[in-house]
Amino acid sequence: MRSSGSGKSGGRGNYRGAGNDRDQKQGQGRPRKPRPEERRYDVGPGATKDGPKSGRGGAKPSPQKGGRGRTAPARSREYETRIEERNRERYAGKKDVKLPKTFPGAEQEGERLQKVLARAGYGSRRACEELIEQARVEVNGEIVLEQGRRVDPEKDEVKVDGLTVATQSYQFFSLNKPAGVVSTMEDPEGRQCLGDYVTNRETRLFHVGRLDTETEGVILLTNHGELAHRLTHPKYGVKKTYLAHIVGPIPRDLGKRLKDGIQLEDGYARADHFRVVEQTGKNYLVEVTLHEGRKHIVRRMLAEAGFPVDKLVRTAFGPITLGDQKSGWLRRLSNTEVGMLMQEVDL
Repeated sequence: MRSSGSGKSGGRGNYRGAGNDRDQKQGQGRPRKPRPEERRYDVGPGATKDGPKSGRGGAKPSPQKGGRGRTAPARSREYETRIEERNRERYAGKKDVKLPKTFPGAEQEGERLQKVLARAGYGSRRACEELIEQARVEVNGEIVLEQGRRVDPEKDEVKVDGLTVATQSYQFFSLNKPAGVVSTMEDPEGRQCLGDYVTNRETRLFHVGRLDTETEGVILLTNHGELAHRLTHPKYGVKKTYLAHIVGPIPRDLGKRLKDGIQLEDGYARADHFRVVEQTGKNYLVEVTLHEGRKHIVRRMLAEAGFPVDKLVRTAFGPITLGDQKSGWLRRLSNTEVGMLMQEVDL
Protein backbone atom coordinates (compact mmCIF):
# COMPACT_ATOMS: atom_id res chain seq x y z
CA MET A 1 0.00 0.00 0.00
CA ARG A 2 1.46 3.34 -1.00
CA SER A 3 1.93 6.03 1.57
CA SER A 4 0.91 9.53 0.84
CA GLY A 5 3.56 12.11 0.15
CA SER A 6 2.06 14.86 2.28
CA GLY A 7 4.02 15.72 5.50
CA LYS A 8 6.38 12.76 5.31
CA SER A 9 9.29 11.72 3.30
CA GLY A 10 8.20 8.91 1.18
CA GLY A 11 9.82 6.22 -0.82
CA ARG A 12 13.57 6.60 -1.14
CA GLY A 13 13.59 9.68 1.07
CA ASN A 14 14.07 7.46 4.15
CA TYR A 15 17.51 6.22 2.99
CA ARG A 16 20.76 7.97 3.92
CA GLY A 17 22.61 9.46 1.05
CA ALA A 18 23.96 12.61 -0.48
CA GLY A 19 21.49 15.41 0.12
CA ASN A 20 19.76 13.71 3.06
CA ASP A 21 18.37 16.34 5.38
CA ARG A 22 19.52 14.50 8.51
CA ASP A 23 23.10 14.36 7.32
CA GLN A 24 23.07 18.03 6.56
CA LYS A 25 21.65 18.86 9.98
CA GLN A 26 24.28 16.71 11.72
CA GLY A 27 27.10 18.50 9.88
CA GLN A 28 26.04 22.01 10.78
CA GLY A 29 27.73 21.98 14.22
CA ARG A 30 31.26 20.92 13.10
CA PRO A 31 33.52 21.75 10.19
CA ARG A 32 33.16 19.66 7.15
CA LYS A 33 36.09 17.34 6.45
CA PRO A 34 37.73 18.64 3.29
CA ARG A 35 38.05 16.57 0.26
CA PRO A 36 41.64 15.57 -0.80
CA GLU A 37 41.76 18.19 -3.51
CA GLU A 38 40.71 20.84 -0.99
CA ARG A 39 43.23 20.05 1.75
CA ARG A 40 46.05 22.50 2.56
CA TYR A 41 49.44 21.19 3.55
CA ASP A 42 51.09 24.55 4.34
CA VAL A 43 51.12 25.17 8.07
CA GLY A 44 52.79 27.69 10.35
CA PRO A 45 52.17 31.19 11.60
CA GLY A 46 52.22 34.07 9.19
CA ALA A 47 52.02 31.95 6.09
CA THR A 48 50.28 33.03 2.92
CA LYS A 49 49.10 31.08 -0.01
CA ASP A 50 52.67 31.04 -1.25
CA GLY A 51 54.05 29.70 2.02
CA PRO A 52 53.12 27.91 5.26
CA LYS A 53 50.23 29.19 7.38
CA SER A 54 48.11 27.87 10.16
CA GLY A 55 44.39 27.50 10.23
CA ARG A 56 41.62 25.12 9.63
CA GLY A 57 41.87 22.71 6.81
CA GLY A 58 45.63 22.21 7.15
CA ALA A 59 47.48 18.92 7.33
CA LYS A 60 47.68 17.34 10.76
CA PRO A 61 51.07 18.15 12.27
CA SER A 62 52.80 15.62 14.50
CA PRO A 63 51.91 16.08 18.16
CA GLN A 64 54.58 17.57 20.43
CA LYS A 65 55.64 15.93 23.68
CA GLY A 66 53.97 17.26 26.78
CA GLY A 67 50.53 17.96 25.37
CA ARG A 68 47.84 15.92 23.67
CA GLY A 69 46.92 17.20 20.28
CA ARG A 70 49.37 20.16 20.43
CA THR A 71 51.40 20.92 17.34
CA ALA A 72 55.11 21.99 17.17
CA PRO A 73 55.57 25.25 15.31
CA ALA A 74 58.10 25.31 12.50
CA ARG A 75 61.51 26.81 13.46
CA SER A 76 62.83 29.73 11.52
CA ARG A 77 66.42 29.95 10.31
CA GLU A 78 67.15 32.73 12.79
CA TYR A 79 65.98 30.53 15.65
CA GLU A 80 68.13 27.62 14.48
CA THR A 81 71.13 29.94 14.26
CA ARG A 82 70.59 31.14 17.82
CA ILE A 83 70.46 27.53 19.06
CA GLU A 84 73.68 26.68 17.25
CA GLU A 85 75.48 29.71 18.70
CA ARG A 86 74.25 28.88 22.19
CA ASN A 87 75.53 25.30 21.93
CA ARG A 88 78.83 26.52 20.61
CA GLU A 89 79.23 28.87 23.56
CA ARG A 90 78.22 26.12 25.97
CA TYR A 91 80.97 23.72 24.81
CA ALA A 92 83.66 26.29 24.08
CA GLY A 93 84.88 26.44 27.68
CA LYS A 94 84.85 22.73 28.46
CA LYS A 95 88.20 21.52 29.86
CA ASP A 96 87.93 17.98 28.55
CA VAL A 97 87.83 19.02 24.90
CA LYS A 98 90.56 16.99 23.20
CA LEU A 99 92.77 19.06 20.95
CA PRO A 100 95.12 17.66 18.32
CA LYS A 101 98.56 16.65 19.55
CA THR A 102 100.18 19.21 17.32
CA PHE A 103 98.08 22.08 18.65
CA PRO A 104 100.58 23.72 21.08
CA GLY A 105 102.82 26.13 19.26
CA ALA A 106 100.98 25.79 15.97
CA GLU A 107 101.15 29.54 15.51
CA GLN A 108 104.94 29.56 15.74
CA GLU A 109 107.34 29.55 12.85
CA GLY A 110 109.55 26.62 11.91
CA GLU A 111 108.86 22.93 11.41
CA ARG A 112 107.25 20.46 13.77
CA LEU A 113 109.85 18.47 15.65
CA GLN A 114 108.40 15.09 14.69
CA LYS A 115 108.55 16.05 11.02
CA VAL A 116 112.21 17.06 11.32
CA LEU A 117 113.05 13.78 13.06
CA ALA A 118 111.17 11.76 10.45
CA ARG A 119 113.05 13.49 7.64
CA ALA A 120 116.33 12.75 9.41
CA GLY A 121 115.49 9.05 9.27
CA TYR A 122 114.16 8.25 12.76
CA GLY A 123 111.05 6.52 11.42
CA SER A 124 107.51 7.61 10.73
CA ARG A 125 106.06 10.72 12.33
CA ARG A 126 104.13 8.54 14.77
CA ALA A 127 107.37 6.77 15.75
CA CYS A 128 109.02 10.16 16.26
CA GLU A 129 106.09 11.28 18.43
CA GLU A 130 106.75 8.24 20.60
CA LEU A 131 110.40 9.30 20.96
CA ILE A 132 109.16 12.65 22.25
CA GLU A 133 106.69 10.99 24.61
CA GLN A 134 109.54 8.89 26.02
CA ALA A 135 111.53 12.09 26.82
CA ARG A 136 114.38 11.01 24.54
CA VAL A 137 114.46 14.19 22.44
CA GLU A 138 115.96 17.52 23.45
CA VAL A 139 116.17 20.85 21.71
CA ASN A 140 118.94 23.29 22.65
CA GLY A 141 119.68 21.30 25.80
CA GLU A 142 116.04 21.12 26.98
CA ILE A 143 114.08 17.86 26.97
CA VAL A 144 110.89 18.19 24.92
CA LEU A 145 107.76 16.63 26.38
CA GLU A 146 104.93 18.23 24.37
CA GLN A 147 103.99 17.33 20.83
CA GLY A 148 104.04 19.89 18.05
CA ARG A 149 107.15 21.74 19.22
CA ARG A 150 108.49 23.78 16.32
CA VAL A 151 112.19 24.08 15.58
CA ASP A 152 114.42 25.83 13.09
CA PRO A 153 116.63 23.15 11.50
CA GLU A 154 119.17 25.82 10.58
CA LYS A 155 119.66 27.13 14.13
CA ASP A 156 118.30 24.75 16.76
CA GLU A 157 120.35 21.84 18.09
CA VAL A 158 118.27 18.67 18.17
CA LYS A 159 119.44 15.53 19.97
CA VAL A 160 118.00 12.05 20.38
CA ASP A 161 119.36 9.99 23.28
CA GLY A 162 122.08 12.60 23.69
CA LEU A 163 123.29 12.33 20.08
CA THR A 164 123.00 15.26 17.68
CA VAL A 165 120.58 14.84 14.80
CA ALA A 166 121.57 16.00 11.33
CA THR A 167 118.41 18.03 10.72
CA GLN A 168 119.40 19.29 7.28
CA SER A 169 119.70 17.30 4.08
CA TYR A 170 123.09 15.85 4.94
CA GLN A 171 124.32 12.49 3.73
CA PHE A 172 126.86 10.23 5.38
CA PHE A 173 128.38 7.10 3.88
CA SER A 174 131.08 4.60 4.69
CA LEU A 175 132.99 2.94 1.87
CA ASN A 176 135.24 -0.09 2.19
CA LYS A 177 137.82 1.17 -0.25
CA PRO A 178 139.54 -1.58 -2.24
CA ALA A 179 143.24 -1.54 -2.95
CA GLY A 180 144.12 0.31 -6.16
CA VAL A 181 141.41 2.98 -5.75
CA VAL A 182 142.64 6.58 -5.59
CA SER A 183 141.34 8.70 -2.69
CA THR A 184 139.95 11.49 -4.87
CA MET A 185 136.50 12.18 -6.24
CA GLU A 186 137.90 12.69 -9.76
CA ASP A 187 141.15 11.47 -11.26
CA PRO A 188 142.58 13.27 -14.31
CA GLU A 189 144.57 10.17 -15.21
CA GLY A 190 141.44 8.08 -15.48
CA ARG A 191 142.22 5.76 -12.57
CA GLN A 192 139.46 4.28 -10.46
CA CYS A 193 138.59 6.75 -7.70
CA LEU A 194 136.08 7.31 -4.91
CA GLY A 195 133.80 9.32 -7.18
CA ASP A 196 133.08 6.17 -9.17
CA TYR A 197 131.13 4.79 -6.21
CA VAL A 198 128.79 7.80 -5.81
CA THR A 199 128.07 8.90 -9.36
CA ASN A 200 124.30 8.46 -8.95
CA ARG A 201 123.99 10.76 -5.90
CA GLU A 202 121.89 13.92 -6.20
CA THR A 203 124.24 16.00 -4.06
CA ARG A 204 127.99 16.43 -4.24
CA LEU A 205 129.88 14.32 -1.73
CA PHE A 206 133.50 14.58 -0.66
CA HIS A 207 135.81 12.24 1.25
CA VAL A 208 136.91 12.68 4.85
CA GLY A 209 140.69 12.36 4.87
CA ARG A 210 142.58 10.00 2.61
CA LEU A 211 143.88 6.48 2.31
CA ASP A 212 146.86 5.76 0.12
CA THR A 213 146.14 3.84 -3.05
CA GLU A 214 147.22 0.42 -1.76
CA THR A 215 145.54 0.75 1.64
CA GLU A 216 142.05 -0.72 2.05
CA GLY A 217 139.29 -0.09 4.53
CA VAL A 218 136.97 2.55 5.95
CA ILE A 219 136.77 5.95 4.32
CA LEU A 220 133.89 8.32 4.98
CA LEU A 221 131.99 10.34 2.37
CA THR A 222 129.66 13.22 3.23
CA ASN A 223 128.38 16.65 2.22
CA HIS A 224 128.66 17.99 5.79
CA GLY A 225 131.66 20.31 5.48
CA GLU A 226 132.07 21.23 9.15
CA LEU A 227 131.93 17.62 10.29
CA ALA A 228 134.47 16.56 7.66
CA HIS A 229 136.80 19.39 8.71
CA ARG A 230 136.67 18.50 12.40
CA LEU A 231 137.12 14.78 11.83
CA THR A 232 140.44 15.43 10.13
CA HIS A 233 141.66 18.29 12.38
CA PRO A 234 144.43 17.34 14.87
CA LYS A 235 142.69 19.36 17.59
CA TYR A 236 139.93 16.77 17.95
CA GLY A 237 142.23 13.76 17.76
CA VAL A 238 139.79 11.30 16.20
CA LYS A 239 141.36 7.85 16.42
CA LYS A 240 141.85 5.53 13.46
CA THR A 241 142.54 1.81 13.78
CA TYR A 242 144.56 -0.25 11.28
CA LEU A 243 145.39 -3.91 10.77
CA ALA A 244 148.87 -4.39 9.32
CA HIS A 245 150.46 -7.56 8.00
CA ILE A 246 154.18 -7.69 8.77
CA VAL A 247 156.87 -10.38 8.82
CA GLY A 248 158.62 -11.19 12.09
CA PRO A 249 159.83 -12.24 14.43
CA ILE A 250 159.01 -9.06 16.28
CA PRO A 251 160.49 -7.98 19.61
CA ARG A 252 158.32 -7.74 22.71
CA ASP A 253 159.02 -4.05 23.09
CA LEU A 254 157.72 -3.09 19.63
CA GLY A 255 154.47 -1.81 21.08
CA LYS A 256 156.32 0.29 23.68
CA ARG A 257 158.55 1.81 21.01
CA LEU A 258 155.55 2.77 18.89
CA LYS A 259 153.75 4.31 21.89
CA ASP A 260 156.84 6.23 23.00
CA GLY A 261 157.24 7.66 19.51
CA ILE A 262 159.10 6.93 16.31
CA GLN A 263 161.30 9.64 14.82
CA LEU A 264 160.27 10.40 11.23
CA GLU A 265 161.55 13.03 8.78
CA ASP A 266 158.59 15.29 9.64
CA GLY A 267 158.68 14.77 13.42
CA TYR A 268 157.75 12.18 16.03
CA ALA A 269 154.77 9.90 15.48
CA ARG A 270 153.19 8.05 18.40
CA ALA A 271 150.69 5.20 18.50
CA ASP A 272 147.84 5.22 21.01
CA HIS A 273 147.50 1.45 21.08
CA PHE A 274 149.29 -1.63 19.74
CA ARG A 275 148.59 -5.34 19.96
CA VAL A 276 149.31 -8.56 18.13
CA VAL A 277 146.08 -9.96 16.70
CA GLU A 278 147.34 -13.14 15.06
CA GLN A 279 150.60 -14.99 14.43
CA THR A 280 151.22 -17.74 11.88
CA GLY A 281 154.88 -18.66 11.88
CA LYS A 282 156.74 -15.50 11.00
CA ASN A 283 153.62 -13.77 9.71
CA TYR A 284 152.04 -11.30 12.13
CA LEU A 285 148.79 -9.43 12.01
CA VAL A 286 149.09 -6.40 14.31
CA GLU A 287 146.63 -3.69 15.24
CA VAL A 288 147.74 -0.07 15.50
CA THR A 289 145.56 2.78 16.73
CA LEU A 290 146.58 6.43 16.47
CA HIS A 291 144.95 9.83 16.18
CA GLU A 292 147.37 11.36 13.69
CA GLY A 293 146.52 11.72 10.05
CA ARG A 294 149.79 12.33 8.31
CA LYS A 295 150.42 10.71 4.96
CA HIS A 296 151.38 7.01 5.11
CA ILE A 297 151.80 7.38 8.86
CA VAL A 298 151.35 3.68 9.82
CA ARG A 299 153.51 2.37 6.99
CA ARG A 300 156.26 4.84 7.79
CA MET A 301 156.25 4.10 11.54
CA LEU A 302 156.46 0.33 11.13
CA ALA A 303 159.05 0.59 8.38
CA GLU A 304 161.18 2.87 10.59
CA ALA A 305 160.90 0.28 13.37
CA GLY A 306 162.24 -2.37 10.96
CA PHE A 307 158.99 -4.03 9.85
CA PRO A 308 157.76 -2.99 6.41
CA VAL A 309 154.03 -3.45 5.86
CA ASP A 310 152.86 -5.98 3.26
CA LYS A 311 149.14 -5.17 3.56
CA LEU A 312 147.26 -2.46 5.44
CA VAL A 313 143.53 -2.16 6.20
CA ARG A 314 141.81 0.61 8.15
CA THR A 315 139.19 -1.11 10.29
CA ALA A 316 137.76 1.91 12.14
CA PHE A 317 137.44 5.67 11.78
CA GLY A 318 136.40 6.97 15.18
CA PRO A 319 133.19 5.12 16.14
CA ILE A 320 132.62 3.86 12.57
CA THR A 321 133.89 0.30 12.18
CA LEU A 322 134.35 -1.84 9.10
CA GLY A 323 132.55 -4.88 10.51
CA ASP A 324 131.50 -7.35 7.81
CA GLN A 325 131.23 -4.72 5.07
CA LYS A 326 132.64 -6.19 1.90
CA SER A 327 135.33 -4.59 -0.21
CA GLY A 328 133.91 -2.01 -2.60
CA TRP A 329 130.58 -1.75 -0.76
CA LEU A 330 129.09 1.63 0.11
CA ARG A 331 126.63 1.91 2.99
CA ARG A 332 124.69 4.78 4.53
CA LEU A 333 125.54 5.52 8.14
CA SER A 334 122.78 5.07 10.69
CA ASN A 335 121.44 7.97 12.72
CA THR A 336 123.22 6.63 15.79
CA GLU A 337 126.54 6.47 13.96
CA VAL A 338 126.12 10.03 12.68
CA GLY A 339 125.30 11.18 16.20
CA MET A 340 128.39 9.47 17.60
CA LEU A 341 130.57 11.09 14.93
CA MET A 342 129.21 14.53 15.82
CA GLN A 343 129.67 13.82 19.51
CA GLU A 344 133.28 12.88 18.78
CA VAL A 345 134.01 16.38 17.46
CA ASP A 346 131.67 18.40 19.71
CA LEU A 347 128.96 19.11 17.15
